[in-house]
Amino acid sequence: MAASTPGITRAGTVDLGGKIVNRLGFGAMRLADADFWGPPADRDSAIRVARRAVELGVNFIDTADSYSLGGNEELLREALHPYPEHLLIATKAGQTQPRRREWVAVGRPEYLRQQCELSLRRLRVDRIDLYQLHRVDPQVPFEDQIGELRNLRDEGKIRAVGLSEVDVPQIEAARQLVDVVSVQNMYNLAARDWEAVVDYCTRERIAFIPWFPMMSGTLSAPQGAVTQVAAETGATAAQVALAWLLARADVMLPIPGTSSIDHLEENVAAAGVVLTPEQIALLSASPVTTPAP
Repeated sequence: MAASTPGITRAGTVDLGGKIVNRLGFGAMRLADADFWGPPADRDSAIRVARRAVELGVNFIDTADSYSLGGNEELLREALHPYPEHLLIATKAGQTQPRRREWVAVGRPEYLRQQCELSLRRLRVDRIDLYQLHRVDPQVPFEDQIGELRNLRDEGKIRAVGLSEVDVPQIEAARQLVDVVSVQNMYNLAARDWEAVVDYCTRERIAFIPWFPMMSGTLSAPQGAVTQVAAETGATAAQVALAWLLARADVMLPIPGTSSIDHLEENVAAAGVVLTPEQIALLSASPVTTPAP
């Protein structure tokens, strides 16, 4: 499998607790069924997408124990194991799917430990490079959830700790207990509720991983800013949205997901889209909505 291609390296790199990755990753969630509950309709195609991502220079892949009820991790193992040395596969625990389209936070320490052990087995690794708390469980003391991740790190089962869907006070509270190398919140051109978190992560040199990085809705309308910038740059609307994220902060690590090789190649090519200051300002001034993931 190839190392980084010249195209993807144009986006730069980000440090994830001592492991450097290209600043455009891949979210494996889409390599599942429509509800992220079951396996993909075409498993062979999903495997080809995962392999093609690595061929294109993607060396950060994000998954979770709840995607396809663990099957997403198994699919990545089938596609990519033995893993290239430069590849970092991150996973998450702390959110379950008891039924289709129902997500429930579960942060009990014994559950997080159990899920870590299962992820180690499914991914067939001795240590998980980046283990993220998928959601904060309001029913469990926050320090107990973070403390268990610290314990798993100290035991060598995980290398680095990340958080997801957290605000600045929660990040600061977690950092009192363990080094936090990444934060993964929903963020894109059309949904910017976490601006304060992006700014905090930029100041503190913590990687910010925007999930659902593609904008949708009115921003891509015929008269919208994205369409205008796409015409000026010769890029697609999706590429403009990703290029804006990359320009927003140098700790930004978008993880666009897809089950299509064509879309994957389009997304990776966004690393080469350079926006002018005027284009960035135009896009940043666009009206903000909150699209459904």
